[in-house]
Amino acid sequence: MRRPLLLAPLLLFTAACGIPHSPEDEATDAAREVARKAGERLYGQRPRTAEEVGRSASGIDGVEVLRVSGTSTHDGDGVRLVVRTSGSAYSGWIEAEELTVRRCFVMRVSPKSEWSGSPHDADCPDGPALTFAPPPEPPRLPYEELRSKLPRVPEGGLVDEAEVRRTLAALDMDPAIRTEVKADGGRVGVVLSVKGNGFDAQDCLLARVAPGATEVWAPPRIQRMPGEGGCTVANALDPLPPPH
Repeated sequence: MRRPLLLAPLLLFTAACGIPHSPEDEATDAAREVARKAGERLYGQRPRTAEEVGRSASGIDGVEVLRVSGTSTHDGDGVRLVVRTSGSAYSGWIEAEELTVRRCFVMRVSPKSEWSGSPHDADCPDGPALTFAPPPEPPRLPYEELRSKLPRVPEGGLVDEAEVRRTLAALDMDPAIRTEVKADGGRVGVVLSVKGNGFDAQDCLLARVAPGATEVWAPPRIQRMPGEGGCTVANALDPLPPPH
């Protein structure tokens, strides 16, 4: 008559706690968590090519990129990655031993992706992890050259817009650098800029040639963010107040 009474607490404990995970299951869950956090870091609305996504993923600690497919985050279903991560857990009660596993997961990066979704298991492809060339360096904006070669006009003098344009043409800048020049109220404003991605701060230089003062500067980063108007010829002619 006592046996059922002795089994009852054990049955209640088992029902409450469920079947315990094996060390391998726990290590796999840890590897999946690494992949999930990598997916959070890769998430974003900014358009990126498959190479950019793969390069970013390969730079995350503990993540190996084995496959990349798709064209860009905003084309079709986005960019599909197969990544390999590792996780560890301990087995045994008295002399615990660390068990480490390596697992592969599939992640999809697109504007439609779930921010913190759990990555799906995948078979690990054969072969080593992919390597990616470093991103191309943006062209250098010629701050020193611009500052030294723009004309200096004395007080009471007249600024020659054509001379400013000739000076810019003589700098022989990278074709990726865009130039804008505008004359207004006896002054000439200049913008040299590199095309931005619409999400991050844009690289640009501003200059203003006026009687008695020729100035060259780079706007603060917050003014170079999209929509802030920092990289415009209007800001060159009449600078925005400094950010607080």
